[in-house]
Amino acid sequence: MSGDRDKGDCEADGWRQAREAPSLREVHRTIPVPKELSFWRKLLAFSGPGYLVAVGYMDPGNWATDLAGGSQFGYTLLSVILISNLMAILLQSLCAKLGIVTGRDLAQACRDHYSKPAVLILWLLCEVAICACDLAEVIGSAIALNLLFKIPLLWGVCITALDVLAVMYLQNKGFRYLEALVIALILTIGGCFLAEIIFSKPDVAGVLSGFLPKAEIVKNPEMLYVAIGILGATVMPHNLYLHSSIVQTRKYEQDADGKAEAIKFATLDSTVALMFALFINAAILVVSAATFHTRGQHDVAEIQDAFKLLSPMLGVPVASVLFALALLASGQNSTLTGTLAGQIVMEGFLNIRLRPWLRRLITRLIAIVPAVICTALYGESGTTRLLVLSQVILSLQLSFAVIPLVLFTSDPIKMREFVNPPWVKALAWTTAGLIAVLNVKFLLDFLGVIGWFSRLLS
Repeated sequence: MSGDRDKGDCEADGWRQAREAPSLREVHRTIPVPKELSFWRKLLAFSGPGYLVAVGYMDPGNWATDLAGGSQFGYTLLSVILISNLMAILLQSLCAKLGIVTGRDLAQACRDHYSKPAVLILWLLCEVAICACDLAEVIGSAIALNLLFKIPLLWGVCITALDVLAVMYLQNKGFRYLEALVIALILTIGGCFLAEIIFSKPDVAGVLSGFLPKAEIVKNPEMLYVAIGILGATVMPHNLYLHSSIVQTRKYEQDADGKAEAIKFATLDSTVALMFALFINAAILVVSAATFHTRGQHDVAEIQDAFKLLSPMLGVPVASVLFALALLASGQNSTLTGTLAGQIVMEGFLNIRLRPWLRRLITRLIAIVPAVICTALYGESGTTRLLVLSQVILSLQLSFAVIPLVLFTSDPIKMREFVNPPWVKALAWTTAGLIAVLNVKFLLDFLGVIGWFSRLLS
């Protein structure tokens, strides 16, 4: 689509206005996928965006919520991690479909569909979510630097701002280099936690039982608080915008067959990548439950406390170092993709055309300044509480990204033959409804509205 199409053409496609520019113009369709490639080589060519997305599902915010969930409630909240991951697989597949079929990322789709006031509100909400997400990532990296090298937290936060230079350098070299770095860091995290599971020797029956949902999760307000934090840490709003953009870095055939094939391979890519995220998130909670909960340490929610206690309690000197190394890899990975998501959101919603380095610097500052202020005010003692709170904020923002995504991909005019079939539509709306209901339940408990009504009626 081009920016000079008339209003009738746009309405025929179901959009208020035409797409003015492709998402991430500097890397748009820069990775060719020849039609004659074999299945496995095609899968390899499409692999990459899913791993950039999966990074957001294993960021330091997950660590805080998973550590708290494991130490307080044992293996019970593994079911929340599993359900959240299944939701993520579904939602990310819809993001890939939206980007491939319409040529728009989710932010552009919102801008081209909604009125300007609605777009501005959605953008502001998304920026709040990105700030909360970056707060978790930056603080997580700073904590890791402090644990490994004794660098003060405030200096660690400032050091993480340099990731914008890495994004600029790697994108100039080619998008594949950025993907390769991200995958290498994911493998580092996975290797570290595989070792931690071996060291902690969890109860296999307890782990398997933990993957079965239990009613007490909803009934217990404290458990629900951590569960919603896990949900917010797993299904992240900015990942929905990110994925719908970076799938467009592949140069595939633009006819119906080419788009169908691109959707298939992009969905495979993100599903496989998110299974890695499931393993790492579950591993954090399992290690916490096996190491702390089973030994009566039910209040280990601070990352620093986990670092100090892991080696002594497991009797393995290297356990704490591997924990901190995985945290550093997780934080750096997440800040790389978070910077990219910030650029996509600003460009998509506001259609601001700036030089790439300036766009990335602005989006990085939007996120880094609150992190510096929070770290300076609260210091080490409040960092984990900020991490958990940031994930709850993310969860509360999630519906404002999920509902437009489901609406767009279920619209037969916008998606034509690629519209969600009835069973996918039902699953997608069930997911959106579950997210909304859990958030309303959490808010009611948090604000004490239920107790107020009970006292009023008694």
